[in-house]
Amino acid sequence: MSKFLELILHPSELRAAVQWKIWHEPMYPRDPSKESDSMKRCFELLQHTSRSFSVVILELEPEMRNAVMIFYVILRGLDTIEDDMTIPNSVKLPLLRSFHEKLFEKGWTYHESKEKDSIVLEEFDKVTEEFSLLKPIYQEIIADITKRMGNGMADYCADDEFNKIGVDTIKDYDLYCYYVAGIVGEGMTRLSVAGGKADPRLLDNPQLHISMGLFLQKNNIIRDYHEDLLDNRRFWPKEIWGKYADSMDDFVKPEMEQAGIFCLSELVANALEHVPDCLQYLTGIKEQTLFNFCAIPQVMAIATLELVFQNPKVLTGHVKIRKGTSVSLIMRATSIRSTFEIFQEYTHRIHSRNKPNDPNYMRIEIACGKIDQFVESVFPTPDESAIEAKKSDKPDEPINKKELLSIIAVFVSVLLFTTGLMCGIAYLFGARFDLAFKSLTSGLGSNSVRDEL
Repeated sequence: MSKFLELILHPSELRAAVQWKIWHEPMYPRDPSKESDSMKRCFELLQHTSRSFSVVILELEPEMRNAVMIFYVILRGLDTIEDDMTIPNSVKLPLLRSFHEKLFEKGWTYHESKEKDSIVLEEFDKVTEEFSLLKPIYQEIIADITKRMGNGMADYCADDEFNKIGVDTIKDYDLYCYYVAGIVGEGMTRLSVAGGKADPRLLDNPQLHISMGLFLQKNNIIRDYHEDLLDNRRFWPKEIWGKYADSMDDFVKPEMEQAGIFCLSELVANALEHVPDCLQYLTGIKEQTLFNFCAIPQVMAIATLELVFQNPKVLTGHVKIRKGTSVSLIMRATSIRSTFEIFQEYTHRIHSRNKPNDPNYMRIEIACGKIDQFVESVFPTPDESAIEAKKSDKPDEPINKKELLSIIAVFVSVLLFTTGLMCGIAYLFGARFDLAFKSLTSGLGSNSVRDEL
């Protein structure tokens, strides 16, 4: 009911939701009747583990859709093991480091997890069955990313300091985000290039796909502060929060709200600095459905970042963008220009709420300015004076004689009709046209005419 009321209160979002529900059709509709039972089950697992990502994955063209879906479900299985605090490190660490080998182990499953997505591990044999049918190049990429991601997760799980106090430095923060998201960006880029859907030059600048992943993950970490705190997990880097409090837990206290908002501002500034790389990455996507897949999570992230900025509710509860907003963003983010406009829109909102008393004021202003500058470099704002000058310099088009004669004929016809109509009305009201005519022809002045009247 609350979601329905939100839509009613925001008519543009209600319209977008109705349009999406009634008229939206994927460019490449999925046909389950042509899929194997294991493939159908994999798609069910995808939708079970992530409704938001399943929406964008299902929009992809068939070959890329199947590869990305398998890739996502595999990483979800890996992430489930890493998140499960009931699995002892003696079991968890070897499992994380060897998880990529399970992809080639027919029939492998795991039934000891207590996490909410444990169903993925319990039916992992369905996933590996479909994985084995992918192109060898796709298998190679997915296995490599899974191996590196698993080892990175294992390193953090084995780090006692990390387990006790969480992330320490900003460098650690970036590295953690890389292992859980940035490396996924690399995998997606390699899959896209291998499938001929993206510019191969994207692989020459790894910072671009790293920023794509880090921007998404940092948004999640900033937004989920309170939820992670309840789970005894701390991902905000001490190098940042330590400037504002003695303990990361302090921000939930009412008297520490302002300090928490300042800390939020620095985290938002840190995330905003990845945006120009993200926008540059999007310019290298060649296929429409893949562009949508890459752009939609990014516009959701900038909308989330705007929502959490200067928002004290982040410190005491869970905040998320409205469903209607999500649908509206999905429908808008279909081209480079419209996606850049969304980023500018939300960046300007952040800029408008930035306060000079915030210690991160200048850093946020600079970050917003760089985003605007990048967008302007790709889509310059038209110079109105230049446009007018161009119009004035444009040579006059030759006159079409037939059109000119037609215009004159219409003008004369209207003039004659109007004159005749006015004279007819004057005559009906008793006008003496005979005297006026006599006066004109005899050369008499107006006084003679008045005397005769």
